[in-house]
Amino acid sequence: MTAPLFSPLTGWVNGDKLKNWAGNLEYSTEKLDLGKNLQQVQTIVRKYPKLKVLGTRHCFNDIADTKDQFISVVGADELMSIDAKNKTVTVNGGLKYGQLSPYLHQKGFALHNLASLPHISVAGACATATHGSGDKNGNLATAVSAMEIVTADGEVVKLSREKDGEKFNAAVVHLGALGVVTKVTLDVQPTFMMDQHVYENLPLTQLKDHFDEIESSGYSVSLFTNWSSDSITEVWIKHKLSGSKVPKVQAAREFFGGKLATKNLHPIPELSAENCTEQMGVPGPWYERMPHFKMGFTPSSGKELQSEYFVPRKNAVEAIMAISKMGNQVGPHLFTSEIRTIAADDLWLSPCYKQDSVAIHFTWKQDWPAVSKLLPVIEKELAPFDVRPHWGKLFTIAPTLLEKRYPKLAEFRELAKEYDPKGKFRNEFLNKNVFGAS
Repeated sequence: MTAPLFSPLTGWVNGDKLKNWAGNLEYSTEKLDLGKNLQQVQTIVRKYPKLKVLGTRHCFNDIADTKDQFISVVGADELMSIDAKNKTVTVNGGLKYGQLSPYLHQKGFALHNLASLPHISVAGACATATHGSGDKNGNLATAVSAMEIVTADGEVVKLSREKDGEKFNAAVVHLGALGVVTKVTLDVQPTFMMDQHVYENLPLTQLKDHFDEIESSGYSVSLFTNWSSDSITEVWIKHKLSGSKVPKVQAAREFFGGKLATKNLHPIPELSAENCTEQMGVPGPWYERMPHFKMGFTPSSGKELQSEYFVPRKNAVEAIMAISKMGNQVGPHLFTSEIRTIAADDLWLSPCYKQDSVAIHFTWKQDWPAVSKLLPVIEKELAPFDVRPHWGKLFTIAPTLLEKRYPKLAEFRELAKEYDPKGKFRNEFLNKNVFGAS
């Protein structure tokens, strides 16, 4: 600490420019202050007229960018407090899931869902409706039961699902527009074990005819393809197991035409699986199976771009077949593409608001000129299904369409004006995509 109240962190530790995780985005300022506790956060918020919260830097667009000043609570004083009676855990907003999950398991608890990588912060993931997979699993933000926010005037607002109703539903997925989230309370459940099996080369025709059966075959299911062939390259099926000590389960050798893998695989077939969570039906704790990638290892390919689009579950097969017809266009520019299901929720700015959804994710090679031309074409193909984009990934959908597809967007703006009347936490992304139509 270089000052009694806050620590200015100019630049990154090695002197490089501040960039996001994948390196495709260089932030517009290097001015970064760390708020290690609530009082420091309040002081920093009151000090600056314009401010943005910077988390674990896993967004691929400029949703968190600013030309003025950053604050971060990643690395804040650690807080992990379990309320066993009410089955909740309260954490500081900057805590990473990879830090929280082992602690919960040790204490006999688990979260309902995790993203494909555990490197992201709790507050940042919930703010953008980051998700995992599973027919009955809501996104990570659906586990939030209470939150503490420092608003633009430096005051503290506490919201809870139990007491605040629709205002709470409005605030959980907030895109950084309401303030600095300093604490998050999450629902937990008794800990459990899982295993995962991977199948290769499931024919796309089987997906067309048996989508619901395939997606309901596990607690969490992910389908990977590069759209360049008539098959799903890999099907990752994660099963929830009963008991703390469970034997290894022998899986069927065939799954809707797909063949059981004989070794651990990476979602990008060309890459080594050493960074991936254990497969081959080996049982392990929930937090070591639900993500695709291990904490402490580079997730995915590292240097990449990402886009993701949500369509109603009822339109899943139509949407998938529409993208499959674009295989020759998108395939050469992809590392891989992932298809996942997510349960409906009541969170206003969640892409799964009031609808069970299917997410079609694209992990692109880092060639923005090519990708920028493909995104509008993909969005046009998915437009008949009122497609909603992942807020933290690359998209070109017009703000006027976002207004139509997020029915609570206008009401969310009113809440943001209540918490931040002068626009302290706004930036170009928010002005364009959230506030531009007001």
